[in-house]
Amino acid sequence: MSEARAVAVRTLCEFGARTGDLDLRFTPSPTAQQGIEGHRAVAGRRGPGWQAEFALEGRHGSLRVRGRADGWDEGRGLVEEIKTHRGDPGRIPANHRALHRAQARVYGWLLCERFGLARITVSVVYVAIEDLRETRFDEDCAVPDLRRDFETLCERWMAWARREDAHRAARDAALAVLPFPMTEWREGQRELAEAVFRTARAGACLMAQAPTGIGKTMGTIFPLLRACPGERLDRIVFLSAKGTGSTLALEAFERLREANPTLPLRVLALTAKEKACEHPDKACHGESCPLARGFHDRLPAAREAAAAPAILDAPTLRELALAHDVCPYWLGHEMARWVDVVVGDYHHAFDPNALLHALTLEHDWRVAMLVDEAHNLPERARAMWSAELTSRALREAMAAAPAGMRRPLQRLRRAWNALAREPGPDWRPLEALPAALARALGALNEACGEQLGQDPAGLPPALLQLHFDALAFMRLLETHDPAHSVIDLRVLPDSGAGPARASGGSTRGRAPDSVLGLRNLVPAPFLGPRFSAARATVLFSATLSPPECHADLLGLPADARWMEVSGPFRSEQLQVRIVSEVSTRLGDRATSLGPIAELIAGQLARAPGNYLAFFSSHDYLAQAADALAERHPQVPQWRQARGADPAAREAFLARFQPGGHGVGFAVLGGAFAEGVDLPGERLIGAFVATLGLPPAEPLNELTRARLDAAFGRGHDYTYLFPGIRKVVQAAGRVIRTPQDRGWVFLIDDRFRRAEVRRLLPAWWDVKA
Repeated sequence: MSEARAVAVRTLCEFGARTGDLDLRFTPSPTAQQGIEGHRAVAGRRGPGWQAEFALEGRHGSLRVRGRADGWDEGRGLVEEIKTHRGDPGRIPANHRALHRAQARVYGWLLCERFGLARITVSVVYVAIEDLRETRFDEDCAVPDLRRDFETLCERWMAWARREDAHRAARDAALAVLPFPMTEWREGQRELAEAVFRTARAGACLMAQAPTGIGKTMGTIFPLLRACPGERLDRIVFLSAKGTGSTLALEAFERLREANPTLPLRVLALTAKEKACEHPDKACHGESCPLARGFHDRLPAAREAAAAPAILDAPTLRELALAHDVCPYWLGHEMARWVDVVVGDYHHAFDPNALLHALTLEHDWRVAMLVDEAHNLPERARAMWSAELTSRALREAMAAAPAGMRRPLQRLRRAWNALAREPGPDWRPLEALPAALARALGALNEACGEQLGQDPAGLPPALLQLHFDALAFMRLLETHDPAHSVIDLRVLPDSGAGPARASGGSTRGRAPDSVLGLRNLVPAPFLGPRFSAARATVLFSATLSPPECHADLLGLPADARWMEVSGPFRSEQLQVRIVSEVSTRLGDRATSLGPIAELIAGQLARAPGNYLAFFSSHDYLAQAADALAERHPQVPQWRQARGADPAAREAFLARFQPGGHGVGFAVLGGAFAEGVDLPGERLIGAFVATLGLPPAEPLNELTRARLDAAFGRGHDYTYLFPGIRKVVQAAGRVIRTPQDRGWVFLIDDRFRRAEVRRLLPAWWDVKA
């Protein structure tokens, strides 16, 4: 390392001082607010010479080590590393304590070097969040010992860093001249790639609406790779809403590697824990799981093997991890620090505990983000920043709870029942979480945390899940603002509420089943900082129109760019007809069934082949399919089942074979309306009944009001734009290649309206 390189004390110690087991028995950890309170309590007990957050820096060769000591008392020659915890401090695992001690000793050395001290007292102070009681581990340290430990850690880090620098240099040299891996550019693909490259150069944000078939994945990945050297990008992060998007990204990197076999590029696919876990019946600690036992002792060798330029997809990472007897999931988390490209799900960058966002801030990375099928992000983000608690889960936890946990659960039940029995509609927003209910949830979390601290296996699964859900709820509650979220209560139907509750009368007996929610309506305040942390961002989809809607909901920068990419499709490929003589409004659906059945049967008679028919709900779908079966039993049909498993979905799609004939009935916005590729004769037409508008129920109306207050277009953002986006996505199943031909029937007179027609793809030639 010819130039000075900086590393944080925490990073240095996590890399070189971790030993022993992987141990997650003390998670969930104290909240950030509890950590602040613990540090504040310690500071309040110290004398006037004690200084908090004391900034320090030191060198070892060309390496700069920086950090902030939690507490420094110059008069006493004392440095303190403060850690908040739950339960008995004696149960904190030895490997955790060793890491904390290493951090404290590094600060001790930095202070000795700065002030010319011969000795210093190094202390790790554990603060119990239950009562803020301190447990201290003091150590009188001499300079030679501290210097030796510090230099050992630095040498260990520098050996790795030299290899990383060499890899980075080789990577950038190769990417600077990386050739496009295909024989030619597809129509619109080069236009997209050039815009992505310019966006990276400018450190900007781009929304790109690009049709199916132009190669959006390669058209965004390739230019960002080429931009890495000039823009000093540390990472490219490719994020998708579904596994198919990640698969396409990995296939693009495989194609690049096939065209450039010596390309020094590391690509990692992050996988959900439930998919990567080898021992789902075991807990994440060395006394339970063999892959957690000695994890940190074996991690350096596994990390070194995984750092070879390669595509670390799930099977490759699993094979490598098991060869070194470490957990594949946690090896993936470690390698996210050392790869050039990360392919993952939206939640890896956007949810409250997002790994990639945390690493970006911690290491000050220059990151370029690619957000695939970005029209899905607003709804996904709303879900990430929402939480629910159910009275049923509370009952199940109470039934399974040990005697010592019944008191906080009973307190929570009383507070919940008092709220659920209040007269009012079955769904209602709350101005705030009732104080008694908030205190009961807090008390339950404290009791569960204390029990976990004393006995990590001491909570039955139902109670443990309730604890995790309550923690998520209370942590989101700290961020709650009526401008972007709502706290609500929904009483479930047929749950014993009875007519007396609705009229305000008494409701004796068991309180009605209910759901307590904290729901995000406007994700922009949470997503905006994530986009700001990235050097450049490209969001792309076939349906990102109108751009101002996505920019507002996602909190994109004010100067975010927009482009609509020309595609390979022509209007003569697709015959689009508006069936305006039929109304699919809720009150007209019974009378719409006959005309829809005749339309479907007539079209299949004129142009035999495979079709999809989309309806707004399973009930409407069943009614229309029954009408067709009754009137035209000779027409083959198959239906999307409620809650279909993967096998059922595969069976549904398997009916669409070249030369086939019939119609598949599916739900608009469901599994078969997006991400389904049935080119050629596998699908030649689609019927779309309704505009896909969400129902005007109370929660949607509240969302409309909040979006109206924020952006002035509440109705469009809540109803019109999401509905027409579903229609366009569903219709987009028909034309997948430049050779395809087909029909789309838009069934409702409202499709004739100018504000609706403007939202349909420009290349469609729509006949009213």
